[in-house]
Parts: sequence; structure tokens; C-alpha cells
Amino acid sequence: MQHRGKLQIIIEDNPAKVALTAANIFASSCGESISERGRFAVGISGGSTPRLFHRILAEEPCRSEIQWDSTHVFWVDERCVPEDNPASNYGTAKGDFLDRVPLPPRQIHPMPGRLPPEDGVSRYQAELMDFFRLKEGEFPVFDMIFLGVGKDGHVASLFPGKPSPDEEDSLLEAVTGGDPYLPRLTMTYPLLNHARRIVFLATGMEKAPILKAILNDSQALLPGKKIFPSNGRLTWILDRDAASLLPAEIAQ
Repeated sequence: MQHRGKLQIIIEDNPAKVALTAANIFASSCGESISERGRFAVGISGGSTPRLFHRILAEEPCRSEIQWDSTHVFWVDERCVPEDNPASNYGTAKGDFLDRVPLPPRQIHPMPGRLPPEDGVSRYQAELMDFFRLKEGEFPVFDMIFLGVGKDGHVASLFPGKPSPDEEDSLLEAVTGGDPYLPRLTMTYPLLNHARRIVFLATGMEKAPILKAILNDSQALLPGKKIFPSNGRLTWILDRDAASLLPAEIAQ
């Protein structure tokens, strides 16, 4: 484990241990947030990497340790497809853990993937402003946001080589890209970076080159390098394969 300022890098032996560490952080942060602020507002991601982590949340002991009645789940991005489409981040999360934990339905806040993208942006931005009681120009402060990173360096649906949806007052953007190549809704860099804590999960040898670029190349122009909470903490949880190209002082 390495700490560099507000940056923490945790190296685990394999993907199962990465998932378990993430679940334990989720549970402990949930308790702390509820104790301090009365609720836990968390943003989660789709993709393949977090699925084992999500399933652990629905298993004991996590299922009983987490105070689901005070937890609110949001999404950092979504493909513009119906929830029964295999590409739906919300639909996948329903099967992996949402339908298996006592989380009140009103505390699940999926992005409106069925709507046209611009309408979805407006709808979800209004929901965020209402939930966090924001005034125009203010940003939500999530207690925790979980992110993954693609082998191309994309984060949420913020893709390399695309115009950056990072307008100062924008919470969400409609973009098109990724695999599958689809219209998507995504939180912006400013919104993500207002979180109290961001946790990245990355596993597998195919992620090693991009992690080396993000964590050890100051010149790399990648979305992952733009994520750093302005007043919070950033944690990377990697397995040995994903960390294999990092310098020894990081990957130890």
C-alpha cells in the first residue's frame, strides 16, 4: 500500500481480493457517512470489473453490515438503452446486488437511459439538484464514487480524444462512444472531483500499460489523470497483474 498526499494505492493479489477490499471500503465508508451526515450517497460504475465487488455487497457479512436504509445509489454513467438490455449498467447492477439487498426503491437513482440523451441529462441533473438541494452553479458532494478505467484510459463515459465535457457548471453530459458504441450519459470531471472520496478498481494484465501511463507518466493526456478530488481522497485498488508495470516504489 502506498500513500502520496491524498492518493492511496492498494495492491492486492487477485481480482477477488480487489473486490473484497472495495466492498469493505464501501461498508466502512457507509457507516462513517451515516454517522457524520445521516446518509450515504454513493456513485457506482458499470463494466465488468466492479461486478464481483457488487455481488459481494449482497453477500454476508457485507449485506448485514451496510445500513441500506440510509444508503442512496447513483450512477456515474449509463448507456442509453432500456434496463433489460445487457448493456445497461443499471440493469446489470439490479441482477448483481440491488435486487438482493434491502435497499428502498426510492433510494435507487438510475440514470434515465430510455430517454433521448439530452432529455436524460436534464432529468438526471434535476434529480441531483433536488436530492443535494443545490442552487444553480453548485455541485453535488458524493460521499464516495467508485470508478473503473478502460484499457484506453476512459473513465465513466469520458473518452480519450473526445472534446472534454468539463464545463465549469455542467454536472452531466451526453456523449457517444465506447464499446458498445452508443449514446451515453456521464457525470463530468468537475462533478466527480467534488466527491469526498473516489475509489478506482482495475484488474488484469491488459490494464497494466494504461495504469502505468496514468499513475507514472506526468505527460499522459488521459481521462484517468483528470480525476482527483479537489477536497477529498483518491484510492486505487489494483491486482498484481494490473500493477505489474508500475515502478517498484508504487507496486510493493
